[in-house]
Amino acid sequence: MNLRLIGVNHKSAPVEVRERLAIPESHLPDALKQLAQHPGIEEGMILCTCNRVELLTNVKNGTADLRGFLRDFFHVDAAQLEPHLYEYREQDAVRHVFRVTSSLDSMVVGEPQILGQVKEAYATARAVGAVHSQLDQLLTRAFAVAKRVRTETAVGSSAVSVASVAVELAKKIFGSLNGKHVYLVGAGKMSELAARHLMAHGAASIFVANRTYDRAIRLAQKFDGQAIEFSRLYDTCDRGDIVITSTGSPKAIFRKEHGELFLSRRKNRPMFFIDIAVPRDVDPEMNKLDGIFVYDIDDLQQAVASHVADRKKEAERAEAIVNTEVERFHQRLQTLDVVPTIVSLQEHLETIRQAEIDRVRGRLGPITPEQEMAIETLTRGIVNKIMHTPISTLKTAAREAEATTIVDTVRRLFNLQEKKAAKSGSDSGAQN
Repeated sequence: MNLRLIGVNHKSAPVEVRERLAIPESHLPDALKQLAQHPGIEEGMILCTCNRVELLTNVKNGTADLRGFLRDFFHVDAAQLEPHLYEYREQDAVRHVFRVTSSLDSMVVGEPQILGQVKEAYATARAVGAVHSQLDQLLTRAFAVAKRVRTETAVGSSAVSVASVAVELAKKIFGSLNGKHVYLVGAGKMSELAARHLMAHGAASIFVANRTYDRAIRLAQKFDGQAIEFSRLYDTCDRGDIVITSTGSPKAIFRKEHGELFLSRRKNRPMFFIDIAVPRDVDPEMNKLDGIFVYDIDDLQQAVASHVADRKKEAERAEAIVNTEVERFHQRLQTLDVVPTIVSLQEHLETIRQAEIDRVRGRLGPITPEQEMAIETLTRGIVNKIMHTPISTLKTAAREAEATTIVDTVRRLFNLQEKKAAKSGSDSGAQN
């Protein structure tokens, strides 16, 4: 396994950079197919959320140009992107995947949404054939690690999310949400989470606008709200005191002229936009209008700060679990590396045992079933004793740096290399 991971997140890159790398959900399968076909890529997965865009790959001989893929697929200037990129390999990549899946690398440590987002990214990658073997093992283990972190620590207690932090920010602005009207633009999971938090904190009513009207209806019905056809967005958005927007649109859907229109209809009563979309739904120019206040995904980090101290101790426990699991995963991979040699050794000695029994069988004359069983037991016992030391040595060596040397030594001692080469030659006649 030659793991390589490259990406940007909320810590390495501002939203202006992240939104240039955002991939709409409908385009993700095509992006995965292009990644899988990129030179040097054996397997690949793309994780794209409002806070991160990451490529996780298993590469052939460590030669894949992941920066080249980013440059070509997103049509971005490599020089502008480079200062914001991070890259991990092998064990460091495993650790990063485990931390991300366990919500230890999230803007809000312990938020529950990231696990579902990783699972969705994994399912999409598997569906298009971009993940099929090595990454399968890694992601399956990552989900188990996340479950262990969630079960054995309180890092996810009083669970917060980007949506709940957005609501917390709105409460700080208004003092209270009682009687406030909320307008949700986009009917996705993030919008539903925001709606649940808002209603729990006293919001008077909820309006939902979505490009797919049926989804807007379904979400509005859950909260006794009102669905709005997306074509009426600009005619109705001024009804909201708080607008939470997360549409996945490639361009801003709210611009300065829209803000001016809303303010005139509201007789200059203030209006708050919480933009949790990447790319952003709200043009930053809107924030220059008196009476319009815009907060994007990066602004939410200020609200996150209050959660950091409370979760620090639990996060440390979670990090210890991740470190233990990274080491276990590494040892398991190393153990798998010696399995072919162990199997070859067992087959080699079993072949010798059977050949020796067949060679002397004619000299023994007629033998009873009891005698046959005694010969089997005797010879198998001898072979097992001979195999015990080399197999134990191989399993122990799998965890050490000199594993390759010991594997080669065992193969030479028992003539396994020559046997393997002869088999390959007879099968294909083309390998050297």
